[in-house]
Amino acid sequence: MLPVDLPGAVLGDGIDSPVPAHYGSPAREQRALMAGQALVDLSHLSLVTVTGPDRLSWVHNMTTQHILNLQPGVSTELILLTPEGRIQVPAAVIDDGETLYLITDVGMGEELYAFLQSMRFMLRVEVTLRDDVAFLGGIGTFDVPRAFITWRDPWPNVSPESVAYGEAPESHPAYGRERFIALLSKDELSDAVEEWEGSMAGMLAWEAQRIVDLRPRPALDPDEKALPHEWDWLRSAVHLNKGCYRGQEAIARTVNLGRPPRRAVLLQLDGSEERLPAMGSDILMGEKVVGKVTSRGRDMDEGPVALGVLKRNTPIDAQLTVDGIPALAEVIVNPDGRTDLSYERPKVRRV
Repeated sequence: MLPVDLPGAVLGDGIDSPVPAHYGSPAREQRALMAGQALVDLSHLSLVTVTGPDRLSWVHNMTTQHILNLQPGVSTELILLTPEGRIQVPAAVIDDGETLYLITDVGMGEELYAFLQSMRFMLRVEVTLRDDVAFLGGIGTFDVPRAFITWRDPWPNVSPESVAYGEAPESHPAYGRERFIALLSKDELSDAVEEWEGSMAGMLAWEAQRIVDLRPRPALDPDEKALPHEWDWLRSAVHLNKGCYRGQEAIARTVNLGRPPRRAVLLQLDGSEERLPAMGSDILMGEKVVGKVTSRGRDMDEGPVALGVLKRNTPIDAQLTVDGIPALAEVIVNPDGRTDLSYERPKVRRV
């Protein structure tokens, strides 16, 4: 039986409308998910595969991650940037020795496929936008029935060749989370669900946990102006010493000089309200717009929460409102916009 046909399944809305939002109890489902006892139907995600002997070097040269010698079964992620260094398409990445799998968020596969097709030239690669693969997400180290490969999320680890704009991995709320996405044939999804000995959880549970784990979602959180630095995305998706790629100069300049214009925050929302703010709601400090909500959900422990971006110089302790709901912002990205690799700015002597 497919996940959407299971008893109690209620479909989501927006970009998650093709899959179940919940099966009757999002909080209970989130607890099962956290305990490694539930799977989530993520079959609305997109997949682009690249085959051929030049696949690793080709994608390596165009994106933010060092995958030149990526070993089969090793999970990582990368970002295709605009020439100005802004986020265009992030992708989860794993290779099986013959095929490179690029898992992208809802509706982003077409954009990645079109770009890669336009850059093929005479290289020995074949690019395919796949529609025959299903995805099941979970938390834990177990194997999913009938999965032929599983991507394991590197977040919140920091690559030795990158840097964090937020907490060190050991202090990060997502430390040790073991989130994964298992790939299986769509033809086998029903059998896999029937063979699975646990329960199913919906997207509300998956998204709530993602938000409190401070994990940006490609199709929701970054806008057309977003820099990886603003979401602390360098830690897992950007290699700082791999050489030239599209957008590399902007990445290096912001790392060296510091101070990206905005910073991601976790918003703790007033729990006395029965509603969540609308997606894209302005974040207000008094009457002044200082940011926008990008994701929101209801966590089993923390209650109503949201991710958003603020102007970098917004005070840490600012009293905020979102869609009429009082909110406090918790720091994700260091408000001074600097890392251990940023240059010290010379002090200006005023006469």
